[in-house]
Amino acid sequence: MTEVNIHFDKLIERKDTDCLKYDFAARRGMPEGVLPLWVADMDFMTSKKILDAVEARVRHGIFGYTESREKYFDAVAGWMERRHGWEVQRNWLVKTPGVVFALAMAVKAYSRIGDAVLIQQPVYYPFTEVIEDNDRRVVSNDLVLLEDGKYHIDLEDFERKIVENRIPLFLLCSPHNPVGRVWTKEELIGMGDICQKHNVVVVSDEIHEDFVFGDRKHLVFANLKKEFADLSITCTSPAKTFNLAGLQVSNIFIPNGKLRGQFRKQVAAAGYSQLNAIGLTACEAAYCYGDEWYEAMMEYIAGNIDFMREYIQAELPMLKLIEPEGTYLIWVDFRELGLSEAELEKLIVKKANLWLDSGAIFGKTGAGFERFNVACPRSILKQAMEQLKTAIGNRYNQF
Repeated sequence: MTEVNIHFDKLIERKDTDCLKYDFAARRGMPEGVLPLWVADMDFMTSKKILDAVEARVRHGIFGYTESREKYFDAVAGWMERRHGWEVQRNWLVKTPGVVFALAMAVKAYSRIGDAVLIQQPVYYPFTEVIEDNDRRVVSNDLVLLEDGKYHIDLEDFERKIVENRIPLFLLCSPHNPVGRVWTKEELIGMGDICQKHNVVVVSDEIHEDFVFGDRKHLVFANLKKEFADLSITCTSPAKTFNLAGLQVSNIFIPNGKLRGQFRKQVAAAGYSQLNAIGLTACEAAYCYGDEWYEAMMEYIAGNIDFMREYIQAELPMLKLIEPEGTYLIWVDFRELGLSEAELEKLIVKKANLWLDSGAIFGKTGAGFERFNVACPRSILKQAMEQLKTAIGNRYNQF
């Protein structure tokens, strides 16, 4: 049976659905009517196969405490094996209501109050929040943007930061949000060997694992060496891939029994046990039946990236798009405009009427950049680019 709802150009009204992306602009200090390309969910309806499974579950009419059975694990494991070449074991799996929740539990499990935790800025801002909100200290091995237009890892600085700060825990973002890198085998092994040498636990956020473009390939960190599996926590979820973030289901794999026990203890201490019933149903259906929708979605996203790249090159050459190897989040360099953070915010929000994620929230190295979510109908992306072009064209008379 083929999908019948693969129409990614279709505009679906999300306003008045309690949608964070569209309905909370004023509460978050933005003007009403601003065009949002910020938070990382899609403006696409999910797979009909998932909808059918969820509708059948809803028609049952009882939403009591729910656990997953063998077929749930088989669905998750099957996706990981056929898409990423990783054979996972049943006892490795710990389910959580989200990857950020898992990051927070890991911070509690593998570090103590006052410890330093390593990240690589500019990076997804909840990394910083879960560290600081749990009374730990952020240390960054800043990524380096070189003349090839790509961000790179300074491994000497990486090891130095670990040693000097007695780092017990490293939060890895792979693929990297927001800079779009899909780390190579050499890069991952370089970091992994250093972490093994210094007994650093690695929490690998791989929620964007299914968004890789061209001839690149996502490599599961824990699958590169047995030693890496023994020191790592791998965070996965269908949330980004199938636009299921609101259903709050993530699958966390922890091969090391001791680390798994420490993690489970923190989840229990937080008072959490079973996931929500609809999330479990959606996840199982996604990984069993979602391949066709996923392939079509990836083709459409790739087309959006091509459109945005070509538009910037032709119409906004003062901007620099950092070529995305992965994710549907596009990192754009605005520094050539020579604006302060306040001026750039005014340009984006007040003049272009866009709601983006300001680069500054990803760490000090993100200042002067903006993150665009291109998981939307192309007409929306085109509208955003045209609004930006008009704002920048008028900007020279206003700053």
